Formats: sequence, structure tokens, C-alpha cells
Amino acid sequence: MKRQKSPFEPVQQGRLVARRTLLAGGLVLAAVSLAGCQTYPGLPDQADLPDEEFDYAAAYAALPDGDYTWPAINYKNFDQKYWRQVVEYKTRERPGTIIVDPYNNFLYWTLGNNKALRYGIGVGKAGFAWSGEALIRVKREHPIWRPPREMIARKPSLERYWEKGYPAGLKNPLGARAMDLWQGATDTLYRIHGTNQPNSIGKSVSSGCIRMWQQDVIDLFSRVPLRTKVVVLSKDPNSEA
Repeated sequence: MKRQKSPFEPVQQGRLVARRTLLAGGLVLAAVSLAGCQTYPGLPDQADLPDEEFDYAAAYAALPDGDYTWPAINYKNFDQKYWRQVVEYKTRERPGTIIVDPYNNFLYWTLGNNKALRYGIGVGKAGFAWSGEALIRVKREHPIWRPPREMIARKPSLERYWEKGYPAGLKNPLGARAMDLWQGATDTLYRIHGTNQPNSIGKSVSSGCIRMWQQDVIDLFSRVPLRTKVVVLSKDPNSEA
């Protein structure tokens, strides 16, 4: 996918983004940050942040990725609120935190200055069953999938995938990337991962942890380092209680 031009320059974690003016034959080019001069978190050399000129057709086109090509997303068939975008978002969490709102099917990556990069997600019953704080301790490209024992009990035919796991590829339930959530030395068994069921985004589905479009999970994966803090909300932030 061709890299989208944007006024937002990717920076290394903790580096101040300053307005720079370049003169070239009388042409003035300016590189600006998300909101004037500010810092925003993440890995170096990450993709540009979406802006008002962001090319969604390119962002959600078929994506070559090693031995696989992830299918294009028919993003126009979904409510625009589930498209990858920078939004206003107030939180006390530090920039670089992932906040999962399972009640409204959103994942936020906080940028600071009351901004966040928001993605649409699908969350299953497992996602509603667990809330709290964790860290991303493991990041996996093209992960294998090993069904949990509870799922095998419901569907014994999955037993064959317990030992070696379901192989990576287009049909793998974890999709293109997986980020495993740990609390201390304990694997919570919850994941942020891709999905081979793109129509599940924006919905509450049967058993998918926190699932994202393949193009979106690859984008998030390229931005967040290991030990990124993840907060899964325990109640709907839009509720009055």
C-alpha cells in the first residue's frame, strides 16, 4: 500500500514535534504536529496519523503482508465511526495507553492533548467478562491460534488444534497480528487481534476477545511498543451511572 501523504510527521517516542519551514524555490512547506507543537507516543517510523485528507480507499485496500495478502475491507458498508480516525478523547491516562470500550465497540490509542486514534472493534462475551488493566507482553505477527479448553469443551472437533495450534494464514481466527495481554506474570488469555470475519466489527460477537480489521490491527501493531498499558473499561462511559 502506498504511503499516504500527510502533514503529520511520524516521530520517535518522546521527541518534540516542532513546526518546520522549508524554503525551496519560494515554496514554503510546513510539517506540523497533531496540534501545533506537541509530543505523541509510539514506535519510530510509524505511519502518518489519519487527517481530513486521509485516503481510506488505500488504507483499507488489499494488503500484501509477507506470504499473505489480506482482503480489502468494504469500509463504506460500515458506519464511518468505525473507520480509523483521530478523535477528541479526554482521559487521565498517559499518552500511549490503549483504552478499550467494549460497550461501544471502540479501541482508543491515546495521543495526549485530549486526542486519540480510534479504531472500530468487535468484542465477544469474553471481552465483556474481563475488565481492568494489563500490559502488552507479547506481540505476534501471523500468529497461530490455540483454542481455549472451554471452547474445545463446547466444540470437541477443535481438540486437534490444541497441541500445535491452527496455522497462520487467511483463515486463522487471530488474523494478521496478535497482542497478548498480561497482568504481571499471568497471561490473561485475552488478545487484541485481527479477524477473518470483517463484518463482526462494530458488533458483539460470540467469543473473539478484542478483534480488529486486519488493516487496522497491522496499523496499531506498528505503533505500540511492548509493555504498552491496556485498560478495558468496566462500564459504558456513556451511561449516567
